[in-house]
Amino acid sequence: MPKRKAAAPNRAFKVADQIQRDLTELIARELKDPRVGMVTIQAVEVTPDYAHAKVYFSVLTGDVAETTEALNQAAGFLRNGLFKRLHIHTVPTLHFLFDRTTERAADMNALIAQAVASRSKDE
Repeated sequence: MPKRKAAAPNRAFKVADQIQRDLTELIARELKDPRVGMVTIQAVEVTPDYAHAKVYFSVLTGDVAETTEALNQAAGFLRNGLFKRLHIHTVPTLHFLFDRTTERAADMNALIAQAVASRSKDE
């Protein structure tokens, strides 16, 4: 009996990437919650069984806590929209998490600039 082929490599990454693209469009065009301002989906991590997906986002304007709450409340609506767009057996349950990477990068840049400025004063 021939061996069964393994699932396509990087399939989880492809599914996560597609979820990210579709969520961006769904949030921008179909989500009408006023608490959700300008949101950028930074990354999506899908569990190996496709049961759950962590969706990391950043906010350009608006309150982070309100936006997180609104997105998590709209997760069922967004999951339904993904179900219509994706052609996979299991559409994951969405969990929205605020991504602090840009804040940390800005803090690091400020610290570096401060260190460079103090070093140039010493010389």
